[in-house]
Amino acid sequence: MQKGTRNSPAGHWWVGTLFGAEEIPAAIVTYVAMLMFLQADAGAALATGYCGLLFLPWVLKSFMRQRVRRLGYFRLQLQWLELSLVLLLMLLAFVFVGYYPRVLTYHFSIFANLFLISLLTAWHELAARMYYERMFRPRLQRLFNGPKIVASQSAAVLTYGLLIMFVGALQVIYRRIPRSWNEGCYLAAGLLLIFALWHLYALRRPPVGDPHLQGSAMQAVKAEIEVIDRIRRKPYWLRCVGVLALLLLPQGLMFYSRVLFLLSPTSGGGLGCTLIDLGFAQGTIGVIAFSVGLLLGRQLVRWVEMQRVFWWMAVALGLSPLIYLLMTFEPPTSLLTLCMATFQAQFFFGFGLNLAMHFVRYISGERYRNTINYLYIPLIAFVLLPPMALSGWLVTELGFRHFFLLDALLAPLAWLVAWASRCRFILS
Repeated sequence: MQKGTRNSPAGHWWVGTLFGAEEIPAAIVTYVAMLMFLQADAGAALATGYCGLLFLPWVLKSFMRQRVRRLGYFRLQLQWLELSLVLLLMLLAFVFVGYYPRVLTYHFSIFANLFLISLLTAWHELAARMYYERMFRPRLQRLFNGPKIVASQSAAVLTYGLLIMFVGALQVIYRRIPRSWNEGCYLAAGLLLIFALWHLYALRRPPVGDPHLQGSAMQAVKAEIEVIDRIRRKPYWLRCVGVLALLLLPQGLMFYSRVLFLLSPTSGGGLGCTLIDLGFAQGTIGVIAFSVGLLLGRQLVRWVEMQRVFWWMAVALGLSPLIYLLMTFEPPTSLLTLCMATFQAQFFFGFGLNLAMHFVRYISGERYRNTINYLYIPLIAFVLLPPMALSGWLVTELGFRHFFLLDALLAPLAWLVAWASRCRFILS
């Protein structure tokens, strides 16, 4: 690599494509998987249970970090990971055609493929971040943060929005659900293959002197245990995690239940939306709203002290269930009104989620700023996983109206506990 390349913004088009490509399989295991299970007749309880387990690699991501770092050769890791993800998506496409009987083995075949995709995507996220940090100094990292976010969110919209609409259109044409998902998976694999081939050329070697440390998996686990020990010595760390879990509980219960509500027939209390409607309202408008709320909240925290906006964000996290509760009484009469409701609900989620970073900063401590990057997603996934996995069973037992009512009532309880626990120490 020529001298000065590391600090020059020219010739680094790979930044957007690297993080955009990563979002294709990430969006599939995070959002699209739920629709796959439902249309494979898995049932609400089994579908949310499987989808909740797909978050497990992201919970354990911090334990993978040291292992990925010690392996080194981040460029090579990224290249073979992307090609492996392409193969797994093609295998998933084959599963939809080759194994369609409504039996448990079929559902487990889908889950096994998606779990491997989730695991490799979490690994890719770690390697991509390390490669990015190795290639750029902090000043240029800040410069490219904007393109990274735009590329990631755009890929999420394309995957969760347009891909679902594409599959929905194929179902109208073919009248065959497995064939539609088969071609949808092939489309996702093709798009990712284009990025993977581009990265074989575009990703350059890190600067000379890049250390490639080797180490065992046990050493990686021991290193992460040391980080956990530092966290456990932090005053009120357990109370902090408990408060965060309660504040995010309404959104955890909403994560998959809103998809169930939109897709379920009107006879079952749902809205009876088609995949095309769901892909546009939830996958396109919803993702855009979430991104806008997340970025607005992030900018607001930079301008205003967190103490002044903390409760605004806490309240925002509990407003989404109210919107869906109202829709059980007055269902949307058009796609426009559905999109408006979805926009509001997802905006509140993105805006309120910003308060989680301050919990993570308190737990990790200012002395360990690098820990924040690798603790945030695992902690959020950890507190969201149980309510996400149980939401399908609760919906089945309670029905949508009572479920959303219960979810809405849990939000004031979370605010009361947060106030009573004197979580002001988090904001100091």
